[in-house]
Amino acid sequence: MLIPALSSARIYDLEQPRFPAMPLHESHRRPGYFYALHRRHRDTYNPAVNGPRSGSSGIVTMTDHTGTHIDALCHQACELELFGGVKTDAAETPAGFKEHGVETVPPIVARGVMLDIARFLHVDRLPDHHAITADEMIGCAAAQNVLVNPGDVLLVRTGSGAIWNDEETYLRAAGVAKSGTLWAAEQGVIAVGADNMAWDTLNGERDPETGATMFAHVYLLPKMGIYIIENLLLEQLSHDRIYEFGFIAAPLKMTGATGSPIRPLALV
Repeated sequence: MLIPALSSARIYDLEQPRFPAMPLHESHRRPGYFYALHRRHRDTYNPAVNGPRSGSSGIVTMTDHTGTHIDALCHQACELELFGGVKTDAAETPAGFKEHGVETVPPIVARGVMLDIARFLHVDRLPDHHAITADEMIGCAAAQNVLVNPGDVLLVRTGSGAIWNDEETYLRAAGVAKSGTLWAAEQGVIAVGADNMAWDTLNGERDPETGATMFAHVYLLPKMGIYIIENLLLEQLSHDRIYEFGFIAAPLKMTGATGSPIRPLALV
């Protein structure tokens, strides 16, 4: 039965902690995340009305692309078209998107596969701006004795999750090259993710064929309808050499938003 299986599963938390100084992409600069107590217990303590009970609450200010998060299909366009040929001008409103907002992303419950590229290449962390090729991903999958199947969520470890507290270095993290992105899409995955800021390598290079920077973002989201998950924490999976698992993640239903924070879980 499902319940006993879940109760006995090991749970790996794949979300990075959120704090004001966490790494941010240049497109989503400060305040990337800010939390403040809005109501303190002393504000609400009124024994004559409420007895001994008091409460507190806070305010969160953040963009929808900070910390561990998922990109909605409206996040990126190719020549001002979203996935399915939706024109950006027709879909955008001051309050968000009428189509492909993050509320349309279903809860993800799928088989997950992690390709531990850093371990495969015998390093703790891949070199700055290293671009992971399809050949490296294929070789890693073979070394781990795993297959990437249609419907899977494919995660890639660069080793940069261990330096989440070092923004300058983290933003130079390795990412996936065009060939690796094309290979991932060819496997029929529903989502990809990595322990870096963008899945792509943030080196400013432009794809010679399309002219696009961050090729995966112009291909996976608007062309293929494949979600991208960013800023994952994969260190414990790597330590335990866990390469296949049940993957669970659900975005918040923020209507019209271009992305959402998530707390992904790997169940083994």
